[in-house]
Amino acid sequence: MPESPEVEALTRFLADAGSGREILGADVLEFRTVKTRAAPPTSLVGRTIRGAARHGKHVELVLDDVSLVVSLGRHGWMRWLEAGAPEPGGDLPPALATFAMSGDVTLQTTDAGNWVSLGLYVVGDAGEVPAIAKLGPDPADPAFVRADFDAALGRRRKQVKAILQEQESLAGIGNAYSDEILHLARVSPVVHASALDDAGADRLFEATLSTVRGAIEAQRGIPIDQLKARKVASMRVHGRAGGACPVCADTIRDFAFASTTAQYCPTCQTGGAIL
Repeated sequence: MPESPEVEALTRFLADAGSGREILGADVLEFRTVKTRAAPPTSLVGRTIRGAARHGKHVELVLDDVSLVVSLGRHGWMRWLEAGAPEPGGDLPPALATFAMSGDVTLQTTDAGNWVSLGLYVVGDAGEVPAIAKLGPDPADPAFVRADFDAALGRRRKQVKAILQEQESLAGIGNAYSDEILHLARVSPVVHASALDDAGADRLFEATLSTVRGAIEAQRGIPIDQLKARKVASMRVHGRAGGACPVCADTIRDFAFASTTAQYCPTCQTGGAIL
């Protein structure tokens, strides 16, 4: 799942490489991606990209008088093809929509899942996209402070991992970085927010900031086709079940609950208990 560090890097790339380019053609190959039927992506032809912005896990391409918002969903991504570049093949996911741009460049949206999670919205303002309108504060935002975090966490009888991934509470964090945050904070993935003591809440706040903002800086300048691989390589516990914890060398465990999974270290996070 794309999360804020990778989406931020993608957005910065599109702002730099796309600004000033005119959209010359739009071809939607999977019509289930189109969420604004009255304003389809083909209506963007003739408009010029003026910039790009990130909203949680969503990318906004700002054009002359409208925006194209790409909701990346669970498995969505974007490809940038320069003039003369071979058409992607092999195991790469197929394009669901393509946008031809001035300068002989093509931008493609893709989805690697078994079901289409990517969405395309043509709107006058990004806030018109329902998921963006409901977003909570973003830990990557320089204006994000402890009060925002405390309000999101509250004293709720809900698992902290679920709150970290709840976009209405905190924008941009998904399954992978929530595992990394919890490990760094030495907090169990199943503990409820209401059960956290002050020291645990302090560690969780600091871990959230350092993990999200540190990953954004680490992804800066990485080619967009390498961002996912770089993310996987940077994980300490997520996706590392059976390996050794980089802190204490205990075996990283996998735990499935509700509709998600978590990887955690028993020694660092659960007092030695196996979930």
